Amino acid sequence: MTLSDQNVTDLTTFAGTWILDPARTSVEFHTKAMWVVKVKGTVKAIEGRADVGSDGALSGTLVLDATSFDTHNKKRDAHLRTEDFFEVVKYPTIVFTATGARPVLPGQVELTGSLTIHGQSRPLTVLASVDVTGGHGTVDAEVDIDRSDWGLSWSKLGAGLANHLVIKAHFVKE
Repeated sequence: MTLSDQNVTDLTTFAGTWILDPARTSVEFHTKAMWVVKVKGTVKAIEGRADVGSDGALSGTLVLDATSFDTHNKKRDAHLRTEDFFEVVKYPTIVFTATGARPVLPGQVELTGSLTIHGQSRPLTVLASVDVTGGHGTVDAEVDIDRSDWGLSWSKLGAGLANHLVIKAHFVKE
Protein backbone atom coordinates (compact mmCIF):
# COMPACT_ATOMS: atom_id res chain seq x y z
CA MET A 1 0.00 0.00 0.00
CA THR A 2 1.20 3.50 -0.64
CA LEU A 3 0.28 6.48 1.44
CA SER A 4 -2.27 7.48 -1.20
CA ASP A 5 -3.87 4.00 -1.28
CA GLN A 6 -5.04 4.48 2.28
CA ASN A 7 -5.34 8.27 2.18
CA VAL A 8 -3.11 8.11 5.25
CA THR A 9 -3.15 11.22 7.40
CA ASP A 10 -0.65 9.86 9.90
CA LEU A 11 1.96 7.12 9.90
CA THR A 12 0.45 4.80 12.53
CA THR A 13 -0.32 2.26 9.78
CA PHE A 14 3.45 1.69 9.45
CA ALA A 15 4.25 1.36 13.18
CA GLY A 16 7.27 -0.79 13.95
CA THR A 17 10.98 -1.03 13.28
CA TRP A 18 12.16 -1.07 9.68
CA ILE A 19 15.74 -2.13 8.79
CA LEU A 20 17.49 -0.93 5.62
CA ASP A 21 18.36 -3.56 3.01
CA PRO A 22 21.61 -2.08 1.58
CA ALA A 23 21.68 -4.57 -1.31
CA ARG A 24 18.35 -3.24 -2.61
CA THR A 25 19.07 0.43 -1.88
CA SER A 26 20.58 2.90 -4.35
CA VAL A 27 21.85 6.45 -4.00
CA GLU A 28 22.78 8.42 -7.12
CA PHE A 29 24.15 11.94 -7.39
CA HIS A 30 24.22 14.34 -10.30
CA THR A 31 26.24 17.54 -10.69
CA LYS A 32 27.91 19.56 -13.42
CA ALA A 33 31.54 20.29 -14.16
CA MET A 34 32.65 23.14 -16.37
CA TRP A 35 29.03 24.41 -16.24
CA VAL A 36 27.79 21.93 -18.84
CA VAL A 37 29.46 18.54 -18.41
CA LYS A 38 27.09 16.29 -16.51
CA VAL A 39 28.72 14.15 -13.86
CA LYS A 40 26.80 11.37 -12.20
CA GLY A 41 27.74 8.64 -9.84
CA THR A 42 26.71 6.46 -6.96
CA VAL A 43 27.47 6.08 -3.28
CA LYS A 44 26.63 2.96 -1.25
CA ALA A 45 24.20 2.85 1.64
CA ILE A 46 25.66 0.66 4.39
CA GLU A 47 23.01 0.73 7.12
CA GLY A 48 19.83 2.37 8.26
CA ARG A 49 16.60 1.96 10.13
CA ALA A 50 13.30 3.67 10.69
CA ASP A 51 11.28 3.48 13.88
CA VAL A 52 7.62 4.40 13.56
CA GLY A 53 5.82 4.65 16.88
CA SER A 54 2.23 3.60 17.54
CA ASP A 55 1.49 7.35 17.63
CA GLY A 56 2.97 7.81 14.11
CA ALA A 57 6.17 9.50 15.32
CA LEU A 58 9.17 8.63 13.15
CA SER A 59 12.90 8.58 13.73
CA GLY A 60 15.58 6.92 11.68
CA THR A 61 18.94 6.96 9.96
CA LEU A 62 20.46 6.31 6.57
CA VAL A 63 24.23 5.83 6.59
CA LEU A 64 26.29 6.15 3.40
CA ASP A 65 29.86 4.97 2.87
CA ALA A 66 31.80 8.09 1.84
CA THR A 67 34.66 5.89 0.61
CA SER A 68 32.37 4.34 -2.03
CA PHE A 69 31.78 7.35 -4.31
CA ASP A 70 31.92 6.05 -7.88
CA THR A 71 31.75 8.29 -10.95
CA HIS A 72 33.41 5.75 -13.28
CA ASN A 73 36.50 7.98 -13.31
CA LYS A 74 39.20 6.63 -10.96
CA LYS A 75 41.13 9.91 -10.80
CA ARG A 76 38.01 11.92 -9.93
CA ASP A 77 36.86 9.28 -7.41
CA ALA A 78 40.27 9.37 -5.68
CA HIS A 79 40.06 13.19 -5.53
CA LEU A 80 36.59 13.02 -3.96
CA ARG A 81 38.12 11.00 -1.10
CA THR A 82 40.78 13.65 -0.29
CA GLU A 83 40.73 16.66 2.03
CA ASP A 84 39.48 18.79 -0.90
CA PHE A 85 36.13 17.01 -0.63
CA PHE A 86 34.96 14.28 1.75
CA GLU A 87 38.22 13.58 3.64
CA VAL A 88 37.11 9.97 4.04
CA VAL A 89 39.93 8.90 6.35
CA LYS A 90 38.57 11.31 8.97
CA TYR A 91 34.87 11.25 7.93
CA PRO A 92 34.10 7.80 6.46
CA THR A 93 30.31 8.15 6.53
CA ILE A 94 27.55 10.53 5.52
CA VAL A 95 24.44 10.27 7.70
CA PHE A 96 20.85 11.45 7.30
CA THR A 97 19.08 11.39 10.66
CA ALA A 98 15.31 11.65 10.40
CA THR A 99 13.59 13.22 13.38
CA GLY A 100 10.05 13.40 12.03
CA ALA A 101 7.71 12.80 9.13
CA ARG A 102 4.25 13.83 8.07
CA PRO A 103 2.05 13.01 5.09
CA VAL A 104 1.76 16.13 2.90
CA LEU A 105 0.35 15.07 -0.48
CA PRO A 106 -1.32 11.89 -1.72
CA GLY A 107 1.45 9.28 -1.73
CA GLN A 108 4.09 11.58 -0.26
CA VAL A 109 5.61 12.23 3.13
CA GLU A 110 7.84 15.08 4.27
CA LEU A 111 10.87 13.82 6.20
CA THR A 112 12.61 16.28 8.49
CA GLY A 113 16.01 15.79 10.03
CA SER A 114 19.66 16.59 9.56
CA LEU A 115 22.35 15.61 7.11
CA THR A 116 25.90 15.17 8.41
CA ILE A 117 28.70 15.47 5.88
CA HIS A 118 32.36 16.09 6.63
CA GLY A 119 31.58 16.28 10.35
CA GLN A 120 29.05 19.09 9.91
CA SER A 121 25.29 18.68 10.42
CA ARG A 122 22.69 20.84 8.71
CA PRO A 123 18.88 20.62 8.76
CA LEU A 124 17.34 18.94 5.74
CA THR A 125 13.75 18.39 4.67
CA VAL A 126 13.07 15.76 2.02
CA LEU A 127 9.83 15.02 0.14
CA ALA A 128 9.54 11.26 -0.41
CA SER A 129 7.10 8.69 -1.69
CA VAL A 130 6.51 5.57 0.39
CA ASP A 131 5.34 2.21 -0.90
CA VAL A 132 4.73 -0.63 1.56
CA THR A 133 3.83 -4.19 0.58
CA GLY A 134 3.62 -6.63 3.44
CA GLY A 135 6.81 -6.35 5.45
CA HIS A 136 8.74 -4.48 2.74
CA GLY A 137 8.85 -0.73 2.21
CA THR A 138 10.50 1.52 -0.33
CA VAL A 139 11.19 5.20 0.18
CA ASP A 140 11.92 7.17 -3.01
CA ALA A 141 13.24 10.71 -2.69
CA GLU A 142 15.07 13.38 -4.64
CA VAL A 143 16.73 16.38 -3.04
CA ASP A 144 19.06 19.18 -4.10
CA ILE A 145 21.89 20.23 -1.83
CA ASP A 146 24.68 22.79 -2.10
CA ARG A 147 27.81 21.01 -0.89
CA SER A 148 29.34 24.29 0.26
CA ASP A 149 26.75 24.31 3.09
CA TRP A 150 28.85 21.50 4.60
CA GLY A 151 32.20 23.17 4.00
CA LEU A 152 32.88 21.34 0.73
CA SER A 153 33.65 24.38 -1.35
CA TRP A 154 36.69 23.25 -3.35
CA SER A 155 36.00 24.10 -6.96
CA LYS A 156 37.96 24.02 -10.14
CA LEU A 157 36.84 26.81 -12.42
CA GLY A 158 33.30 25.94 -13.45
CA ALA A 159 32.78 23.04 -11.05
CA GLY A 160 29.27 22.96 -9.63
CA LEU A 161 28.52 23.15 -5.92
CA ALA A 162 24.91 22.04 -6.44
CA ASN A 163 24.20 18.32 -6.27
CA HIS A 164 21.02 16.43 -7.02
CA LEU A 165 20.53 13.21 -5.03
CA VAL A 166 18.20 10.39 -6.02
CA ILE A 167 17.55 7.89 -3.24
CA LYS A 168 15.68 4.59 -3.40
CA ALA A 169 15.87 3.04 0.05
CA HIS A 170 14.40 -0.40 0.67
CA PHE A 171 13.41 -1.42 4.21
CA VAL A 172 12.25 -4.68 5.76
CA LYS A 173 10.00 -4.70 8.81
CA GLU A 174 11.68 -6.34 11.77
